[in-house]
Amino acid sequence: MKTKLAHVRINVKDLERAVHWYTKTLGWKVETEWPRERPNYVHFEAADGAVFGLMENEDFPSAGRFNFHAEDVDSLWGKLKNQVRVLEPLLETEYGSRKFTIQDPDGNELGFVQEQ
Repeated sequence: MKTKLAHVRINVKDLERAVHWYTKTLGWKVETEWPRERPNYVHFEAADGAVFGLMENEDFPSAGRFNFHAEDVDSLWGKLKNQVRVLEPLLETEYGSRKFTIQDPDGNELGFVQEQ
């Protein structure tokens, strides 16, 4: 069976703080909040990849690394490198891409990759 990833959710300690970081630092836009009365989940606008969501949950950070396609990884690196906790600085990989990895305020690992 072939798969196509449709949705990924990570856990955060404080949803409001996390949403602020993702919208202000990364420039992402919230598309959905749930439940409407008192949201503990949001997801962001998506293009061709999986929907990326955050859920307030005491089990954080989420295990794993979440890599995102970047149109211009060098520009994004220049914008973010002094504003975030860097795990891996911008580098060229052995498999033909450029990437860097950062952490969100809850310790979730986010990679940004540009294929060459």
